[in-house]
Amino acid sequence: VFLTDRIIAMSFPSSGKQSFYRNPIKEVARFLDTKHPDHYKVYNLCSEKGYDPKYFHYRVERIFIDDHNVPALQDMLKFTASVREWMNQDEKNVIAIHCKGGKGR
Repeated sequence: VFLTDRIIAMSFPSSGKQSFYRNPIKEVARFLDTKHPDHYKVYNLCSEKGYDPKYFHYRVERIFIDDHNVPALQDMLKFTASVREWMNQDEKNVIAIHCKGGKGR
């Protein structure tokens, strides 16, 4: 889901059986590489699990936020500073943000 033309919210990029009901990680990578080559960064806000950042050319930042919890202020400041820096580097840059389901965090 595009929240703006530069901010994408999505569910966890998954592999294996979870990819049947969540975003298949290879399809997410293909979409981002096709639509925003070299101009995207993925933010994983899921503390419960991660994935190999190679799928996204190592442009993944992880902020550990527990499901159904409010993030710590320092984590929010770190996140917003990182997003601001990435977005200011190039007007073509976009971010893809996800937790587990894609809407909670």
